[in-house]
Amino acid sequence: MDLDSDGLSLGTSAEVYVRAATPTFLTSTMFRIRPPLRAFQAPSRPSQAFPRCLRDHTSFRTYKQQRFGRGPQYKRFGSASGGIAGLFFRWAARPTFYRDVGIITAGTGGVYVYNLEQVPVSGRRRFNIISPGLEETLGKSTVDQVKEQYQGQFLSDSDPRVRKVKQVLERLLPYAEGEGLQSLEWEVHVIDSPEQNAFVAPGGKVFVFTGILPLCKDEDGIAAVLGHEIAHVVAHHTAERMSQAPLILLGIIALSMFDVSLYSGKMLIDLFLSMPASRKHEAEADYIGLMMMAQGCYNPEAAMKFWNRMEKLGQGGPPQILSIAPFES
Repeated sequence: MDLDSDGLSLGTSAEVYVRAATPTFLTSTMFRIRPPLRAFQAPSRPSQAFPRCLRDHTSFRTYKQQRFGRGPQYKRFGSASGGIAGLFFRWAARPTFYRDVGIITAGTGGVYVYNLEQVPVSGRRRFNIISPGLEETLGKSTVDQVKEQYQGQFLSDSDPRVRKVKQVLERLLPYAEGEGLQSLEWEVHVIDSPEQNAFVAPGGKVFVFTGILPLCKDEDGIAAVLGHEIAHVVAHHTAERMSQAPLILLGIIALSMFDVSLYSGKMLIDLFLSMPASRKHEAEADYIGLMMMAQGCYNPEAAMKFWNRMEKLGQGGPPQILSIAPFES
């Protein structure tokens, strides 16, 4: 290539000028040619357009002081980069993921099918892993709690109200069909309190508040109340609710993987699992209780009249009576 006296190329095929022996500089018509990379020279890293604090995109709910004077900020757990979701995605990336899922699914399905049973009287199929003995043991703590809370308010066995409740119970019990009921030692406790409530704890311990007796009016009304509550024991609804606890926990964990908060997850579980199950239990207890009333020669229509009185007492809303027992709270 020919050079002039100043050391510049005289070629006309490109508008590129190279100064041969002087330090490299740029003008509007001159472009610097980058020197070739050495054999072991790493390419230079591009400059970072944003500071690191703006490039971080984690979402943990931890207390952290942010830069630029923004004050305390809270970050959320459960994002794709950490928490339960992070563990799941790391597990999903393993080559044994599908095998693990198959083993877990088969094992869970086997446990579920093995623990299916039929509810007495109604014939409904349900999942239950709590035995009647364990249910009775868990119910003892409830009985002790109630006795301690209402200490000094229990009526004596000679009270006419106690004798009437016992008489109704003795007529209903022969028609209570269910596993483990024959070994129960049934007890009647009438509490002198204006509360309009009654319940039967696991283990056959009957608690009736005197505030509900005027609403029952007669033995048929008492039979409607006791039949409904005994039906919960016959169907082992307490054990069924406890058996659903692991399923509810798994549901909450699964929802948390999709960045759903614990409170929102619990609301969804209550809406789609707990509340429908509770309504199903109440309807089943009504059916079993009516069957026991009819077999015990009580008038089943008294149950409808009793619930109508309770509905009016609730001013049009659902009756709160019998809805919450101490062992359910």
